[in-house]
Amino acid sequence: MSTLAERIGDFICGVGESPVWRAADMAYTWTDIPGKTLWRWSPASGELARWALPQMAGSIAPRPGGWLLAMEDGLYACGPLVAGAACTPRRLAGVTHAAQGMRFNDGRCDRQGRFLGGTMVMDMGLALAAGKLYRYDADGVAELLSDLIVPNGLAFSPDGKTMYLSDSHPSRAMVWAFDYDTATGTPHNRRVFIPALPAGRPDGAAVDTDGGYWICGNDAGRIYRYTPDGRLDRTLTVPAAKVAMCAFGGAAMDTLFITSIRPANTAPGAPDGGVFALRPGAQGLEETASTG
Repeated sequence: MSTLAERIGDFICGVGESPVWRAADMAYTWTDIPGKTLWRWSPASGELARWALPQMAGSIAPRPGGWLLAMEDGLYACGPLVAGAACTPRRLAGVTHAAQGMRFNDGRCDRQGRFLGGTMVMDMGLALAAGKLYRYDADGVAELLSDLIVPNGLAFSPDGKTMYLSDSHPSRAMVWAFDYDTATGTPHNRRVFIPALPAGRPDGAAVDTDGGYWICGNDAGRIYRYTPDGRLDRTLTVPAAKVAMCAFGGAAMDTLFITSIRPANTAPGAPDGGVFALRPGAQGLEETASTG
């Protein structure tokens, strides 16, 4: 595998999101949001498995003994994913949405194991800033930020002291950085990190061991790497325009796994909605498991 993106299998997701590598499984797990499906793929064996969900899951995070699922009306736990067995999520906590037709979108755990996840109005054409960023831990759910349209690009620096967050809506399409209090799980000192991508809108993101921020350029078929001081230093191409999220994984944590979206008018046989992998010459960090 090289820096050229290679497609994994021939399966298709409507909106592939939130890929997570877990070393215990030696596999990637991700969600197809409108398909209400969890997928898992093992690079070593080539085994592909999937599980139906009762609601859309916008993002997932590892949890001891299973997974945390950020779904339509709250946060759920799902036990170990066993091929051929059902996934039956158990509700952990609910949220009260500010508008109709909302769900969770992008989310992940901070370095201490608190889950942070954003919500959005599913009809992006309404451009409603009703989205919020929530924190979930053993103490329950807390609201951290509001006035978001499509929260995305959530990531943390290797030391956990910087939090990144984007808004994917075309009217904003920027990335912010925050100082992050690792003792309380609170972001503050918000500033613009990336005012606009060279092409496309910012979507899901990952961080490498050097603190580089890898952001998907949705609508542009690009992955961009920004240095911690906000300088663009790499651009990679993916053969699907609407790249959604990227995640480091593999035995050496040196493979970038990329999910994508398949628009309704996509031509048969097109790779859009597929999953891709490449080796970008960087290493990532394994996701911290939820403590909630």
